[in-house]
Amino acid sequence: MENMNTSILPLALNNVSFQIGEMRLIKDMTCEFNTGPCTTVIGPNGAGKSLLLRLCHGLILPSSGNITWQADEAAVTTAQAMVFQRPIMLRRTVAANVDYALKLRGVPRNKRQDRINSALSQVGLKRLLDTPAHVLSVGEQQKLALARAWALKPEVLFLDEPTASLDPAATHDVEEIIQAIHNEGTRIIMTTHDLGQARRMADEVMFLHRGRLLERAAAKEFFAGPKNDLAQAFLQGELLWWRLGKDNRRLENDD
Repeated sequence: MENMNTSILPLALNNVSFQIGEMRLIKDMTCEFNTGPCTTVIGPNGAGKSLLLRLCHGLILPSSGNITWQADEAAVTTAQAMVFQRPIMLRRTVAANVDYALKLRGVPRNKRQDRINSALSQVGLKRLLDTPAHVLSVGEQQKLALARAWALKPEVLFLDEPTASLDPAATHDVEEIIQAIHNEGTRIIMTTHDLGQARRMADEVMFLHRGRLLERAAAKEFFAGPKNDLAQAFLQGELLWWRLGKDNRRLENDD
């Protein structure tokens, strides 16, 4: 992780909403991310998990409210990264995919090769460095996406459903890579639909439903017994797409 003496954290969302037309998809969200834990964002489909990450990463702008980092825009741009559920592979070799990310970030040519070799070794793709990226398996492509991000040495890494399309073996490998990135000091904020994965990886859990943050707690506390009724139902495997919940009903009626 670079720029350790000039942290871009905390990241603060203040009363953030995002809407398309008349539909509010993220609603009045206020929260803060500091250094430290691995945060897992969970909730039913359509809860706003991916939108939250895209807002934080700066891919989309809030319709109201504000999102602020401790550092200026230039520092934030170079100190965070995001990996998507279905990463886009450049029609280049495995090594060239990582090299291109480093080039865009402004890393000098004479420093890039060591970073490329290190990142590919760490994710187990060093032997495939001259292989065209588009012929890799789905799991290998996700590892390459993580290598591209890891090579940038981000302070904050957003991960959007990073194992959603993977089999159990590839999921295990990717989780180990994410944990290794976290162990090096990178702040992980990730979404998942897999409650087992959330239990394995999360230090803290954020539960979203219908665009609202309904509960945030330490992972052990949350999985032992969430306080929100919808979070309780979600852990029990109930389908929530139609439900408001007692804590959310009043807020929805006020919209």
